[in-house]
Amino acid sequence: MKPLRRLTIALTAGVAAMALAPVAEAAPNPVLASPYLYQWGNKPDPVNVMNATGVKTFTLAFVLSDGGCNPAWDGSRSLTGSDATLIRTIRAAGGDVIPSFGGWSGRKLGQYCSSASALAGAYQKVINAYQLKAIDIDIEAAEFENATTQDRVLGALKIVKQNNPGVRTVITMPTDRSGPNSWGKRLITRAKELGAPIDVWSVMPFNFGGPSDLVAATKSSVDGLKNHVKATFGLTDDAAYRRSGLSSMNGVTDTGETVTTAQFRSMRDWAASKHLARFTFWATNRDRGNCGGSTSDCSGTNQGTWDFTRVVAGYTG
Repeated sequence: MKPLRRLTIALTAGVAAMALAPVAEAAPNPVLASPYLYQWGNKPDPVNVMNATGVKTFTLAFVLSDGGCNPAWDGSRSLTGSDATLIRTIRAAGGDVIPSFGGWSGRKLGQYCSSASALAGAYQKVINAYQLKAIDIDIEAAEFENATTQDRVLGALKIVKQNNPGVRTVITMPTDRSGPNSWGKRLITRAKELGAPIDVWSVMPFNFGGPSDLVAATKSSVDGLKNHVKATFGLTDDAAYRRSGLSSMNGVTDTGETVTTAQFRSMRDWAASKHLARFTFWATNRDRGNCGGSTSDCSGTNQGTWDFTRVVAGYTG
């Protein structure tokens, strides 16, 4: 065989091998499209959900205080127990997680840790335990409406970012229809003053106190968030949207509002048009329909199983 022909065959074989070789998928972004998942009731098999919907990441709720400045799942479960197994299971299936600290009820680390450095140490234990790429601070209730605690959380996140520059930080907080309330605005303003580099600000646009158009309310609340982020950090509209996000609630909310799957798709399309950094909902455990109005085990609406999760899975920013 002539050398040129051998070279041609070798090149052709190499191209064919490259074509047959699997293309490595990009690592999933745990911030972008991660529906909340919790362990205390009606927990679905995350791998079944991933296979059925295409979703790759989950926000795991909640890391709380064990009674002191030490993190524990729901304030009682060890970092090395069933939640660690859950994380390994999700990752083995090609997914990832973002743990959420806080929530509405329970003992919050921001209250039980005495200083920003101590709180940063508690966050760091969770980051180290799971080699995390991101954390979500769901700051609500007494932890939210307290200036000292707000500053402690921000100071801790500043330390976390200094020690883990590759770990993305998300703050999730309540909102009014027009955007963050006075406590939310203070939190954003203080982040600038304290030099706490929060990557994503996310609001929860629901539970406004009664039935309302939650599509319109979601847009107006996120716009209000964007406007305050823009003004505080001197950003363009586009840049401010890209540091903003939302976490809705699927189906019937705690105060009787309703988000249907069609409305949730409208929210997703709008979020995509603004390139929001985070689009999610509470919670995958409730992503089932036809349950006679209950909202703890399902959405309380007429929907197919995992319909809301499918909407999230289609969000690419």
